Amino acid sequence: MEPLLSINNLKTRFHTEDGIVKAVNGVSYSMKVGEVLGVVGESGCGKSVHALSIMRLIQIPPGEIESGEIWFDGRDLLKLDNNDMRHVRGRDIAMVFQDPMSSLNPVYTVGFQICEALMLHKKMNKNEARHRAVELLTLVGIPEAKRRLDNYPHQFSGGMRQRAMIAMALSCEPKLLIADEPTTALDVTIQAQIINLVVKLQEELGMAVMWITHDLGIVAEMAHTINVMYAGYIIERGNVRDIYKRTLHPYTFGLLGSLPVIDEAPGTKLISIPGLPPDLIDLPKGCPFYVRCTYRVDQCKFELPPLMESESSQHTVACWRWQEIDGKGTK
Repeated sequence: MEPLLSINNLKTRFHTEDGIVKAVNGVSYSMKVGEVLGVVGESGCGKSVHALSIMRLIQIPPGEIESGEIWFDGRDLLKLDNNDMRHVRGRDIAMVFQDPMSSLNPVYTVGFQICEALMLHKKMNKNEARHRAVELLTLVGIPEAKRRLDNYPHQFSGGMRQRAMIAMALSCEPKLLIADEPTTALDVTIQAQIINLVVKLQEELGMAVMWITHDLGIVAEMAHTINVMYAGYIIERGNVRDIYKRTLHPYTFGLLGSLPVIDEAPGTKLISIPGLPPDLIDLPKGCPFYVRCTYRVDQCKFELPPLMESESSQHTVACWRWQEIDGKGTK
């Protein structure tokens, strides 16, 4: 079966007064129909920029998709004109953004904003769109949906706004839903409700989901595959079990080691990663994790490791010493 999404050597840059920020550096991977992919890494590692590149939402200038291919459903999105790309956004690929407070337009009702997408992409009339909008708000768990349709965003709580954003994203039944840290601004209880909602809808609708987060605990429960990103590179990729049980990259060890585990002995200390990420304007010649890595050797300083297959072709890692490390750092 052909992959739904296939990205090849994607590079995204930002031109600033200080120099060229190398935000995404040769990212390549594919997603199957109905797959749930977790994209994890610390702030500034390129998670959101690579997703915005897929949606062609990078502001030009100062941004620029320098090179690469983004094949979706048989078409290279980077070769579509702006009009064709507008028909892909919302209809075939939808995105839920990080901040529900600012993602909705404050001067239009929630109902109008949902109906707008239905009228544009599904060619519904106003009454048909309103009826479908009520169904969508009910689907995502908003009570009294018909009355709430005429509310403005400020009349919704943070959790309800994010639910409304999900309803809007699902309105045209997209093949791929990109969720960019959609629970960051919400309290823990609402976070759990939103995650459970997306998992339930993914199973019911059969759509692919890309869940972008810095929290490996979240993706452990919902993802099939994980991309670990660092300094604009994918440094480890594999199915959930491989990433958690047979970790191959020292950076992934650090991320997993920072998670508290409920059955650990009292007094067990969490692992922290020393140092800071590299400057994306002046990336090192070799491995970007070199300065912070306890497994480093001279080769790491001078040669950038490519993504290499481990014993499983489905588990790849960008580390010269992965065979020596092979799960040693797993908690």
